[in-house]
Amino acid sequence: MVSNRRTLLAGVLATVVGLAGCARSDRPPVGGPFKLIDQNGQPRDQSLLKGKWTAVFFGFTFCPDVCPATLQTLAEAQDRLGPKAADFQVVFITVDPERDTPAQLKAYLSSSAFPKGTIGLTGSDDAVAKTAKAYHVYYAKAGTGPAYDVQHSSAAYLMDPKGRFDRVLAFGLTPDEAAKQISDAMRED
Repeated sequence: MVSNRRTLLAGVLATVVGLAGCARSDRPPVGGPFKLIDQNGQPRDQSLLKGKWTAVFFGFTFCPDVCPATLQTLAEAQDRLGPKAADFQVVFITVDPERDTPAQLKAYLSSSAFPKGTIGLTGSDDAVAKTAKAYHVYYAKAGTGPAYDVQHSSAAYLMDPKGRFDRVLAFGLTPDEAAKQISDAMRED
């Protein structure tokens, strides 16, 4: 278990260190084309990032801690944006497509504690893996049987209305800090 946590920590640190120092004018190649299925069973691609500021977060519905905490923080940040919230959305991409069917995502994301209008995405193992790779997201199945866990990166990625990476929203931000970072990005655009 300690070895698994060290591997997870190393993956998360490599991602954050690699992305955190990048200025907006020097955008790293984060994101890219994808073809996934939303919580309503409809095909979706990267065009859903166009026109709004988007927090893209990779997680899974059986996650006991990081995922619900991140989604709750983003919901509270969304509330703090006031009128700017109309120009902000959250996209939740599963790293557990085996269990996270469209129906499972729909039920999970219907929680009033999560951001309004969150778009949940799933797909084949290959489609999810390609999308995670484009976002430099680490994830790995841990354990066996139906109660397995999925270790994964914990940062969210703020994408601008053109679908380009703007900044990392690190795990552990308070709702006020997340709202400030999103609001600052909107103002700088």
